[in-house]
Amino acid sequence: MQQILRLALILGSAALISAHPRSIRPPMIEIRQATTTSPVPAASAQPAGPASGNVGQGNLTDVDILQLYVLAIWKNPYQADNIISALTLEHLESTFYQQGFSKFPDSDFMQLGLTQAQVNNLKTVGGTEATHVKQLSAAISATGAQPVQQCTYNFNLTSVQQMVVTARVLEAVGISAYLGAAPLVKTAPVLSVAAEIVTVEARHQTFIRIISNIIPVPNAFDTPLGPRAVFTLASQFITSCPAGSNLNIPPFTAIALQGGGMGITGGQTLVLANPGQPAGAQFCAFLDQGMAMFVPLMSGTCQVPQGLSGEVYMMVTNAQSIMDNAILAG
Repeated sequence: MQQILRLALILGSAALISAHPRSIRPPMIEIRQATTTSPVPAASAQPAGPASGNVGQGNLTDVDILQLYVLAIWKNPYQADNIISALTLEHLESTFYQQGFSKFPDSDFMQLGLTQAQVNNLKTVGGTEATHVKQLSAAISATGAQPVQQCTYNFNLTSVQQMVVTARVLEAVGISAYLGAAPLVKTAPVLSVAAEIVTVEARHQTFIRIISNIIPVPNAFDTPLGPRAVFTLASQFITSCPAGSNLNIPPFTAIALQGGGMGITGGQTLVLANPGQPAGAQFCAFLDQGMAMFVPLMSGTCQVPQGLSGEVYMMVTNAQSIMDNAILAG
């Protein structure tokens, strides 16, 4: 069966589903297929590790890891206070559900085909995100550190369909973020906290995939992401943050495709809106199941690999690498 690639273009997902779409960085391609397969290498493939993983890891303590960026602090080399935090991500998810359920009545969700029980379960997902905020805040406070504060967000929610798709993407990004931070954890208690949360995030996403009528478990593995890649996806929802909770990590430049990137299929040729931009681009990188697949970018075009499934992150690079200094757009 032909694979169907959908750029999840909802505000912060991988594609645009709102009336006024906003580009997503890095694009997360949702690939549907009849069966789950292992990634098939394109021009070349290699273990990805946390994408964008060289944003100042430094000498991290486990308190740092618990406090910042998905259980990891990443001190940006650009400014010392430029951080992205696990608690900030949980604040974002919790606020997203609160705003969505306060804006849309249950009947709107049921018009999508959801049962009342499924609507109630979706509300439970939002409730657990609020609990994660409390858990992380308490754990950070217990160390004597000050937990980062909630930011101001703009999710631009215009429909329940948009909310459900955005929820699926936020949960997927959360999973990738926790996986990217896990290798930095040095002590069992902190790793345990991370594991307790990431498994629940995975259940969230599986449930949302089920009510979205797409494959619940599309892959055998998930993909870790590093701090800058996660911040790129999250930053478009953040309007401002209190002092001490600043998130000034520079996001990657957006990938602009001819036609907006809708209706993409495996094997299709993608064409950059401006073949000369970004300057120095040589590869399209597709991140799937922890593998980075590099397809040559020639005259502003590259071909989507066959055999991908689930959430796939796309970047444009100047080398066969997904380190920060190689990523030109995403």
